[in-house]
Amino acid sequence: MSPVTSPFIDWPEDLVLVLASRSPRRSELLEIAGIPFEVQPASLVEADLAAELVGGPKGQLIDPARYAVALAEAKAGDVARDRPDRLVLGADTVVVLDGEILEKPVDRADAIRLLSLLSGRRHTVISAIALVGGLADRFGAKGSTPNGLSAWECTEVEFLPLDSRAIERYVDTGEPMDKAGAYGIQGYGAMMVREVVGCYFNVMGLPLARMGRLLREILA
Repeated sequence: MSPVTSPFIDWPEDLVLVLASRSPRRSELLEIAGIPFEVQPASLVEADLAAELVGGPKGQLIDPARYAVALAEAKAGDVARDRPDRLVLGADTVVVLDGEILEKPVDRADAIRLLSLLSGRRHTVISAIALVGGLADRFGAKGSTPNGLSAWECTEVEFLPLDSRAIERYVDTGEPMDKAGAYGIQGYGAMMVREVVGCYFNVMGLPLARMGRLLREILA
């Protein structure tokens, strides 16, 4: 938790955000932004929840952004039921290539497959956020959540061409295994990226500027 709060948000002294995620990257970004927070991951099994939201053939969705928002809302709502007095942040990140959602790899072979698909190609990263509970409840009629506000951000990422040996060495670092699309732009994966168009932090898993806008709306 950062000892100094963000100069861009008039943050109440007694307010602590609850992050409904175990992602160390999202915690790091909240610290960078100067947002006081604590972590309480949602108890939902993300893979099961994702399977329920898929509306077509495996991995095919009409609207990946709505899918990401639904996951973020579900995570925030799950924790908010236990912490009704707190403002809860849920988030979800998906990688989309040719209309297909590329989830976290299930094993080494799957990670190699995903990175081979992304090699030399441009793909889309969508991160959705949902703020539920506490002060956000008064926005129930405005936002897309039962109580609170939600939003999503879209970033385009282009990979350099990758040979099979480089992909295998990268997978063997272990970095891809807990990340959508099987890569981390803030780690070794940075050297695979030719270009980023849009919010860099969105690719890490939390669109900070978009989140700040929602927080300012809630705290106004």
